[in-house]
Amino acid sequence: MNKTASILGSTGSIGTQALEVCEKHDIRVTALAAHSSTDLLEQQARKFKPAYVGIYNEKKYVEMKERLADTDIKVFCGIEGLCEIAALPQSDIVLNSVVGMVGLLPTLTAINAGKDIALANKETLVAGGELVMSAAKEKGVRIYPVDSEHSAIFQCLQGNKRSQLSKVILTASGGPFFGKSYDELRSVSKADALNHPNWSMGNKITIDSATLMNKGLEFIEAKWLFDLNPKQIEIVVHRQSIVHSAVEYDDYSVIAQLGVPDMKIPIQYALLYPDRKPCPTWRLSLTDYGSLTFEKPDYETFRCLSAAVEAINRGGSYPCLVNSANEEAVRAFLHDEISFISIGEIVSSVLDSFEFSDIVCYEDVMRADTAARNYVREKIRANDYADSK
Repeated sequence: MNKTASILGSTGSIGTQALEVCEKHDIRVTALAAHSSTDLLEQQARKFKPAYVGIYNEKKYVEMKERLADTDIKVFCGIEGLCEIAALPQSDIVLNSVVGMVGLLPTLTAINAGKDIALANKETLVAGGELVMSAAKEKGVRIYPVDSEHSAIFQCLQGNKRSQLSKVILTASGGPFFGKSYDELRSVSKADALNHPNWSMGNKITIDSATLMNKGLEFIEAKWLFDLNPKQIEIVVHRQSIVHSAVEYDDYSVIAQLGVPDMKIPIQYALLYPDRKPCPTWRLSLTDYGSLTFEKPDYETFRCLSAAVEAINRGGSYPCLVNSANEEAVRAFLHDEISFISIGEIVSSVLDSFEFSDIVCYEDVMRADTAARNYVREKIRANDYADSK
């Protein structure tokens, strides 16, 4: 019997590529959900004929129902709709590729419904890592990482004893500004920051890659996904994005996963695990690249990265606080309210502006999230970052 899947975030970069994989390998799409892209969501619904469709933006609900009125597709809306789709009994696996904190509750809902998760929503583990991993263990649910770096680590762990792992090596492209000084970053534009050298992604994650916050979030995710001490995670800048990450074992052997920089490879591995089949992408030719380089990250210049690492070392609500502050700062940057370097300044300032608190339930996560967002909005309203804009 073919596998069935629900795709949350189907109109985004990960979602559209996931549907390519589903089409190639006859994975039946049970449900699709998007934020507000009604045109593309309708096209996807008519092509893949899911039983259910969700639209997060409640203002688009009536429009979406009208668009699909001639079909038998049931339309949900809002966060409740995402959660209903996440728990559908007809789906074997839920791919969560929504952007932002909104992804946490559908992930927990899917786990509680006993669904395996193909996880591309970083915030799920960054903000609620302990809650999510504890729930998954209790329910016997597998979480398959979709990020290329975490997929690489997951693949390098196959067939080896987890107890013999020494450390993981998390690779980073370095983004478009690697090698630049802090002063040079003062003058970069939004267009510069959205011009990633290797990957085609949505605006938010592309900005996160430019600030290296994306790697900081992945550092936190790796701690939870693979039950690591933060000291067991090393970040290495690898500009070519061919070595997606590696694992070192106790005998100092290092096993790496390589491939072209195409997200369909880790998406397919998560959806088809443990099977490996031809992927709708191109093959890697090492001779085409000729050489691969590896360098240390600049933690002083890229303050978001150092803030994220510090946050997970402190624990408690700090990872959630820096994540939510970053979301608000990136939103402000994309709306031309602050400068590029202000993102790192804002995220770093959160660490010294809040006291430690534990995360023991979903409500604790949401309280920290709200507090961080309010803090950033007030900073921006007070023009605390006007001089650096």
